[in-house]
Amino acid sequence: MELTNIFKFLYEKLAASGLPQTLVDLIALIAAAFIVFGFLAVMALFLVWWERKVSAHIQQRFGPMRTGWHGWIQTVVDMIKLLQKEDITPAAVDRPVFYWAPIVALTAAFAAYVVIPFGKGLIVADLNIGILFIVGITTFTIISLLMAGWGSNNKYALLGGMRSAAQVVSYEVPMVVAILSIVVFAGSMSMGDIVNSQSKIYEWYIFRLPFGPIAFIIYLIAGTAETNRTPFDLPEAEQELVAGFNIEYSGMKFAMFFFAEFVNLFTISAIAATLFLGGWQGPFLPSWIWFLIKSLGMVFVLMWFRWTFPRLRVDQLMEFSWKFLLPLAFVNLIIAGLMKYSKWFNW
Repeated sequence: MELTNIFKFLYEKLAASGLPQTLVDLIALIAAAFIVFGFLAVMALFLVWWERKVSAHIQQRFGPMRTGWHGWIQTVVDMIKLLQKEDITPAAVDRPVFYWAPIVALTAAFAAYVVIPFGKGLIVADLNIGILFIVGITTFTIISLLMAGWGSNNKYALLGGMRSAAQVVSYEVPMVVAILSIVVFAGSMSMGDIVNSQSKIYEWYIFRLPFGPIAFIIYLIAGTAETNRTPFDLPEAEQELVAGFNIEYSGMKFAMFFFAEFVNLFTISAIAATLFLGGWQGPFLPSWIWFLIKSLGMVFVLMWFRWTFPRLRVDQLMEFSWKFLLPLAFVNLIIAGLMKYSKWFNW
């Protein structure tokens, strides 16, 4: 049986057991949440280890080697060590804001996966406004970073939080406009519909000339800035801010920010694979393997960026978004509209 989504599958199985309706809804929601959270926890651990290895090989080093084969247990050991550290709360912080900031960051990173299709039928809920839901829910990251900077009562943390908010807002606009060009061509905001519109490899939107490659490049640049990664890692520039918005955090709270960062890295890559690379579409292999291959390929590109390019100045970062990326994104959206609705370009 082909599943329409994970929640519906769990709901149907539980409903057949004769449990009360309210209990069926609650258990199905909790079970779906645990399935996705378990996947993301394993993926975040893998990405931490993988980034260490990628950065090491780019710099002609070995990276983690001693704990497990090629150091694969190193990240698990680091996680255990981090969870055992004392959770220190400075005396002068705004306690409610300081406490909730990492929770908001982690929740926003986790919630985006409600509408991301992991494979054919492997989606929690295929909402008809899926891409709009992702754009809306990921903006909570801005709030969490501002909360962390303000609640810490630390000038370096506040400056890092303000930088991050300005950066994410600035690059969110060209990213959304680039995504709109795909929505216009697909005729739907449903992530499932967008994947189904790319059933053949030549139908992948990255190959739809001329708007597809341009939209992909804009999305990739804006996505790098959204995740605060080099060359756009101004919110946590060590030379200026020590560690940025998370400088006063330790223990579990710091781990939550760290976890959210790598979950967001995979989120940006998974959305790129879904919108531009055909999602789970592909021959021979199971659909979820194709999804992972494409998503992890995008993760590798973002890691490659981080360990290749130098950091930009703040003024360069803002000017690049508003004076170059945004006008280009709007021009590209107009081209996509012409290709979709004009007889001259409709191919």
